[in-house]
Amino acid sequence: PGLEGCCPAALLFLFQDWNRTWYTDNPDFTQCFQNTVLVWLPCFYLWICAPFYLVYLHTHDHGYICMTHLNKAKTAVGFLLWIICWSDVFYSFWERSHVSSPAPVRLVSPTLLGLTMLLAVMLIHYERMKGAQSSGVMLIYWLLALLCATVTFRSKVFQALEQVSNPCPEPGASFLSRITFWWITRMMMTGYRRPLEEKDLWSLNAEDCSHRVVPQLVKRWNTQCQKFKRSEEKMLYSSKRVPHSENPQRQAVEESEILILRPRKKNKEPSLLWALCLTFGPYFFISCIYKLIQDILMFVGPEILRLLIQFVNDSSAPSWQGYFYAALLFVCTSVQSLILQKYFHVCFVSGMRLRTAVIGAVYRKALVISSAARRTSTVGEIVNLMSVDAQRFMDLITYINMIWSAPLQVVLALYFLWQNLGPSVLAGVAVMVLMVPVNAVIAMKTKAYQVAQMKSKDNRIKLMNEMLNGIKVLKLYAWELAFKGKVSDIRESELRVLKKAAYLGAVSTFTWVCAPFLVALSTFAVYVLIDERNVLDAQKAFVSLALFNILRFPLNMLPMVISSMVQASVSLKRLRVFLSHEELQLDSVEHKAAEGSQHSISVTDGAFTWSRTESPTLKRLNINIPEGSLVAVVGHVGSGKSSLLSALLGEMDKLEGSVTVKGSVAYVPQQAWIQNSSLKDNIIFGQERRQSWYQHVVEACALQPDLDILPAGDDTEIGEKGVNLSGGQKQRVSLARAVYCDRTVYLLDDPLSAVDAHVGKHIFDQVIGPQGLLKDKTRVLVTHGLSYLPQADLILVMMKGEISEVGSYQHLMATEGAFAEFLRTYAAVDKADNSGEECVVLPCSVAPCSVWSSSSVKMNSPGVCTASKQSTTADEKLSKKPKNPEVGKLTEADKASTGQVKLSVFWAYFKSIGVLLSCISLLLFLAHHLLSLFSNYWLSLWTDDPVVNGTQPNRLMRLGVYGAFGLSQGVAVFGYSLSMSIGGVLASRYLHQSMLYDVLRSPMSFFERTPSGNLVNRFAKEMDTIDTLIPSIIKMFLGSMFNVLGSCVIILIATPLVSIIIPFLGLLYFFVQRFYVASSRQLKRLESVSRSPIYTHFNETLLGTSVIRAFSEQERFIHESDQRVDHNQKAYYPSIVANRWLAIRLEFVGNCIVSFAALFAVVARQSLSPGIMGLSISYALQLTTSLTWLVRMSSDVETNIVAVEKVKEYSDTEKEAEWKHEPSTLSPGWPTNGCIEMRNFGLRYRQDLDLAIRNITISINGGEKVGIVGRTGAGKSSLTLGLFRIIEAAEGQIFIDGVDIAKLGLHELRSRITIIPQDPVLFSGSLRMNLDPFDSYTDEEVWRALEFSHLKTFVSSLPNKLNHDCSEGGENLSVGQRQLLCLARALLRKTRILVLDEATAAVDMETDNLIQSTIRSQFEDCTVLTIAHRLNTIMDYTRVLVLENGKMAEFDSPSNLISQRGAFHKMAKDSGLV
Repeated sequence: PGLEGCCPAALLFLFQDWNRTWYTDNPDFTQCFQNTVLVWLPCFYLWICAPFYLVYLHTHDHGYICMTHLNKAKTAVGFLLWIICWSDVFYSFWERSHVSSPAPVRLVSPTLLGLTMLLAVMLIHYERMKGAQSSGVMLIYWLLALLCATVTFRSKVFQALEQVSNPCPEPGASFLSRITFWWITRMMMTGYRRPLEEKDLWSLNAEDCSHRVVPQLVKRWNTQCQKFKRSEEKMLYSSKRVPHSENPQRQAVEESEILILRPRKKNKEPSLLWALCLTFGPYFFISCIYKLIQDILMFVGPEILRLLIQFVNDSSAPSWQGYFYAALLFVCTSVQSLILQKYFHVCFVSGMRLRTAVIGAVYRKALVISSAARRTSTVGEIVNLMSVDAQRFMDLITYINMIWSAPLQVVLALYFLWQNLGPSVLAGVAVMVLMVPVNAVIAMKTKAYQVAQMKSKDNRIKLMNEMLNGIKVLKLYAWELAFKGKVSDIRESELRVLKKAAYLGAVSTFTWVCAPFLVALSTFAVYVLIDERNVLDAQKAFVSLALFNILRFPLNMLPMVISSMVQASVSLKRLRVFLSHEELQLDSVEHKAAEGSQHSISVTDGAFTWSRTESPTLKRLNINIPEGSLVAVVGHVGSGKSSLLSALLGEMDKLEGSVTVKGSVAYVPQQAWIQNSSLKDNIIFGQERRQSWYQHVVEACALQPDLDILPAGDDTEIGEKGVNLSGGQKQRVSLARAVYCDRTVYLLDDPLSAVDAHVGKHIFDQVIGPQGLLKDKTRVLVTHGLSYLPQADLILVMMKGEISEVGSYQHLMATEGAFAEFLRTYAAVDKADNSGEECVVLPCSVAPCSVWSSSSVKMNSPGVCTASKQSTTADEKLSKKPKNPEVGKLTEADKASTGQVKLSVFWAYFKSIGVLLSCISLLLFLAHHLLSLFSNYWLSLWTDDPVVNGTQPNRLMRLGVYGAFGLSQGVAVFGYSLSMSIGGVLASRYLHQSMLYDVLRSPMSFFERTPSGNLVNRFAKEMDTIDTLIPSIIKMFLGSMFNVLGSCVIILIATPLVSIIIPFLGLLYFFVQRFYVASSRQLKRLESVSRSPIYTHFNETLLGTSVIRAFSEQERFIHESDQRVDHNQKAYYPSIVANRWLAIRLEFVGNCIVSFAALFAVVARQSLSPGIMGLSISYALQLTTSLTWLVRMSSDVETNIVAVEKVKEYSDTEKEAEWKHEPSTLSPGWPTNGCIEMRNFGLRYRQDLDLAIRNITISINGGEKVGIVGRTGAGKSSLTLGLFRIIEAAEGQIFIDGVDIAKLGLHELRSRITIIPQDPVLFSGSLRMNLDPFDSYTDEEVWRALEFSHLKTFVSSLPNKLNHDCSEGGENLSVGQRQLLCLARALLRKTRILVLDEATAAVDMETDNLIQSTIRSQFEDCTVLTIAHRLNTIMDYTRVLVLENGKMAEFDSPSNLISQRGAFHKMAKDSGLV
């Protein structure tokens, strides 16, 4: 931590961070404490004692002691210490002027220490003069100083070990090592010997870390926004400044002028681009200088070639000149290589910083964005901003300099060409100029397609995200195919755009590959035809060709850069829009209460809305809540209870009024938000660890029995969104988090709905109620449980967003208002706990034992107690079981695969393109390159034609054949471009479809183990790679491979001597390439594995923003996100340096080949014709770039084809049973009766676990209503999961109407029985789609279902009726309304068997009653299985099944069970029903 404003010593103990000093395995003091207390303590001691000691010495003189070696040493050491202290002070001053201004304490402490050392040296001398042999004062001083210094020294050592466990060697590398990138060789060696791992990576350089980079950009962007706001305000208020003229007409004119003026200015927005330039420009500017030097050096090659050809032609020239030219060629090309790599390095580092900054800025923005703005961008879109758009910027930065460098290269090339061929160059220029508009059109079209493709992609990722979140519902309803269809439709539209883009790509490749040839052809043709005296000799032809080859690069790059800029501008706009979104009003809730105010929360005339465009959700609110009171908020579903809490948190837009909340806030949302980390971390939530308080909280929230059962206790990892906890457990963890954090005000949004009645009572008594842990805090409790109301100090009754009544329970009962009537209706139903008060005081050991329930790994403990006599033995058993944290691991992180990419992956890709198409592409490729070689060889023969009377007689024939070669080249290029692009699209379609199918066919256990971040990453990032990158990379790879082979062939034909050298260089090349690819591939994999956690964490944050804000934990989450980004860049940085390392080594190989070609040409100049020599060297000059590209592309092909490997990965995971059996053996109306028979049924969650339910043998007749009850985790939900075959039976069978369900296809089974699940899941789309995704019912049927589920009035009041858009996860409906929609789904399907899984937990009594009556009337002749928390709902059922520990305890009619006085009787008693 920095030492900003270090605190006074007295307060330091308060400011001590106890998590660092006490609650830790490795105690340490904070920097602040070390730099102040530990330095000042010995100093103050000596300065306080010195005056008294001096007086004492002065009065007790014992004579003089002679100077000895010991004295001299003491003095010397003293002075040395004094000098060290002063050097420390000067260093602080230097730091202040150069780097950053350090805290004042950095100057004060060393100064004080220096003066104290001086004092100590003086005292030693004074003692000698006064004859004091030894001195207690000085001994204690030195001891104290030593002790304090030891603490600091130990801390420094640890810091050095911790901080830079593996520092990057770059800052300490020498100049030579830096320009040749030698300093990375050590890592490359390691990577060659064995696959690199996390621990081999260096830590990032300080200037590349998030905490340095992000704040700079955020600061600049905020400045831009401020400017924009100020200018906007000027515009808005200009009308008021108009002096009121007497003439009313004049005034009208002025106002209309202003109205006309305003729209024109509107389009000025805060510029994100300018903010980015200011942040990264200065460093990036260095790259421009490098680029300039490199561009100029590029033209040295052709000049030397000219001199060499001249030298070969002139037989009288001395041979040393030839050797000199060859050496010069080597030196120039080498310098050029070094500078080019330095340039790329600067570019890539800038790109990396830019990506870090963008991700950081998006993350920070996502934490403060208002709910209205949050609705406009879905999670998928925001994640895309981070992944795709940040990547686009990174890619662009490497090429952006081409914008000025390409034109510069073109101008220089044309200048040298003019020197060579004179005005006929203009013909070539004309061809180039004609090419520009063609490419401009292509670029414009590409931009349009880009936008369209991004839009489809956003929609697809958003839908995938929702499907993965609601996968359980899809499986229960057998809706996979409907959603697979929806995804495929979006994907098809995306592929249509991709295909169009591919055609465009083919056209543009054609124009650009043919451009240089056409330019050469037109130039030579004009040159030869203008004047027959113009002879095309070797010097003219090949120097021109070398220059045309240089021209080819900028002309090829320009369209790439332009399209890259186009993509980046689309991304820039998306980012700007997101970063300019409206933020939450910071001032909507005041946290400083008025002096002397007794109210903890007060709202006056409050009106709130979720978005400014809608009418207010809450209006006319006036609330005053005294400190320390318990306030209950009641009301019907959708009356605005949750919105009231959001308003108090400042999550809603405040339209008018004022809100004051005194002190800190804790918030428990209605749907618990659980992080993917250990249970303990979820509860502690970044606070200090206080073990006893933690234990206390866990017990009060009834979590102790759960901890005993979890495989690794509280170190068990909780899956994403808490998949391996039951609904009740999630709610209790969420509550425990709030209680642990110990705040002043508690806002509790119905935390008791998801738990059983007796657990609810326990929590209310222990935590929320008048005797609970929070009894001194202010608690606002939204609740549907009427039994808690009498104990509330104040009750707020909500109706349609207003507070209709306020008062205590007695007061409201007395006023005979709506509340009293409401109570009277339900008091009969929910005669809760008042009659049987004494029997609810359970001993703590019989607290509700919740097992991992509802979805994942269900553990069945050896003895989960249900009756107190067993409890002691069970507890003993549990406490003996040592917990192993490894057991508690659930999610599997993305693994980095190692070693070479298998050939099978390439084969899989080519198979998905189609073997025939692949072969055709390759043949066309080969044809193109052979034609290209022949045409240049033809040119060399032409230049060697004898000159007769100053002309070449065969020139027209030569020109014609040269042209014909060019034309056929063009045809081949177009053919292979087209076939490759179409092949790419076909492969994309096939791979996406098969992955989608494989993922949907996976069983539930797969989704619990695999973080959704990984799956989304596959569908977003890896598919993007397969769609856009792989086809173009393969194209470039083949191109550069054929180029290299062609060049080698030509050089060998021209100078056969080179064949001595080429094998050596080839071996060197091959070794360097393998050496590099081993490390590069692994780095790329590590980078891609560390990328997923960034998005997983971001996804999680987006879902829990309101909780994070309520607890004010933004800083901690920002820090966590930054750490994950840095962790990712830690793998990325070495991979870019490795690229540079490779390029320099390879270019060296290329430069050697060029020099040897030149050298041997000089040696054999007698036997060489100038034409062949020119051809050979102009090809050699190209070779360097081709070689580098070949390795870059071959490693790119390897690293990117990993995407195919990852996509194919899911085809090998386990799959569910078949969806449908063809032909179906079932009768269309099955099941007709709805009889269910279970014989000896049992199931387990994983192979290595015990059975979760066992030996269940029951028979249920058609039309019976059966309740299933039992403590949390007794196996109630497991039974339904077995019935739907979400988990396959481990033993026994289930028969429905005499058919063994194990023999059916899953869809045949799941579509014929219906469930209303515990968590109501909706998907974004219309209401109608949510009810009937296959469109198999008419509108009348849908409306009827809505009527019976009591939603008709609500849906009719919506503007779009059935087409009302549900937002992601159905967030624009209340939880109760979502539950009713799930009921409507069931009513639509109207199957003979209906399962209710705690379906009424989230609704109020009234709605619960409505649901129950609907079920009784509409499903009268159906078999209904209900898992119930509220026993009153099943008291009139035919029979009740009581489960204990996964076994059947009792099964009979409710009245019989009560008379038997068994387990059911006890539960009924707890609920006050007997």
